[in-house]
Parts: sequence; C-alpha cells; structure tokens
Amino acid sequence: MTRKDIEIETGDGKVKARLFRPAAEARAGVVLYMDIFGPRPALDEMAERLAGHGYGVLVPDLFYRSAPYGPFDPKTAFGEERTKAELTALRSATTQDMTISDGAAFLDALAAEGFAGPVGVVGYCMGGARALSAAAAYPGRVAAAASFHGGNLASDAPDSPHLKAALIKARVYVGVAGVDGSFPPAQSARLAEALRVAEVDHVIENYVGMAHGWCVPDHGVFDEAGAERHWKRLTTFFGETLG
Repeated sequence: MTRKDIEIETGDGKVKARLFRPAAEARAGVVLYMDIFGPRPALDEMAERLAGHGYGVLVPDLFYRSAPYGPFDPKTAFGEERTKAELTALRSATTQDMTISDGAAFLDALAAEGFAGPVGVVGYCMGGARALSAAAAYPGRVAAAASFHGGNLASDAPDSPHLKAALIKARVYVGVAGVDGSFPPAQSARLAEALRVAEVDHVIENYVGMAHGWCVPDHGVFDEAGAERHWKRLTTFFGETLG
C-alpha cells in the first residue's frame, strides 16, 4: 500500500488530495467524496481499506476554497455552537455545482496517475449527493456510484441529485441510515421513482437501526457491524461493476 499527497488544479485553485494505491496492480480508480468533517485520519483509514481491495482511491478536499479550516471532532462538532457554525458555513460555501465542476479535475488526476478507464465514486454524508451528481455529470467516465447515509438525495432543491437521474449511466447503490432526518422515507421513495423511470440499474438499501454516520469510524454513531455490512456491499458492488 502506498499513499501519495497531490495537488489538483481547478478553475478556483488547488485541491489538496491523497491517492492510495494497492500493493498489486489496481483494478480501477475510485473517487471518495468526503463527509462534512473533511479529510482526516478516519477517511485515510477507509481509503486504505478500499485500496486494499485493489483500487486506486483519491480523497480530495472538497472544502479547499475555504482552507484552512478545522480540524473537527465528529463526536462533538455539532454540539458546539462555534464548530457547528463553521461546518454550516463550509457546506454552504461549497455548492453541488462547484463539486460537479471539480469532478472533471478529479477524474483527470486519476487518469494522470494511470487510472484512465471507467471509475467508481463513493460518498458519505454530504458526499453521497456529490457522488450521484458526479455520475450524472460524467456518464462516460463514472461506471459505479455509491452513497452511504447521503443527505438530501431527493430534496426540493434545484440541484437535488434525483433530478439528474436521466443522465446517469452508472450502476447506483444507496445505503440509507434507518433513521435520518436528512434523507427521510419520502425522499427515498422519490429517488427510487426517479431512478426507476430513468432505467438506472440501482439498489436502495435501508440499514435498519443505523444512524446517520454509522460507516465512519470516528463518528459518534459508528456501528461496527453496520460498517462491516457496508464494506461487504461496497466491495461487492465495485467488484461486479469495475472488476
């Protein structure tokens, strides 16, 4: 396993990112879209584990326009007014359209590192919506898109991912937290209908009893059994789609 710090040039500046490679030849490239707490050791750990299954994994800092910021402790950040306000501001300052635009640079960075073929994307929390949006924006390059405890995947906002379902050519997997105010059952049904009508090959799975953030090891609601189930689903999904 190797880890490499890189900088990716976009129209708005330079993105700090990390690229994780397996010891053997990689099957394909993957972009891991972060949760709201930003790049940190917990996401490095997840990227390393995914790379161990044979993928080159890129973890970009989606909040680079607002750097420096943080660091944040996911267990306490939303319980403190100062850090809650900072996180809310970071999320508001980095729109879906910004991340979609950045996606081309992320894919080009993977190609420059030898991952020129079809890639996968996976996102957690706010990254879930951005992974699905990347699949819609780059249908010729993204072959598999996964979201875990993604929020607002089928909201009333004009940039909601479900509105772009007709553009998606990738296979889609959505892992839903059992109780999640950011993605209630009504949104799940709306997303399912949009993907069905668009004839997108998809699975939406409800992780009963899991709370928003259950997959990420430094999160206060981390659930080991649920996280292992997520790993099984994700690696099987990528294995079937990316090889």
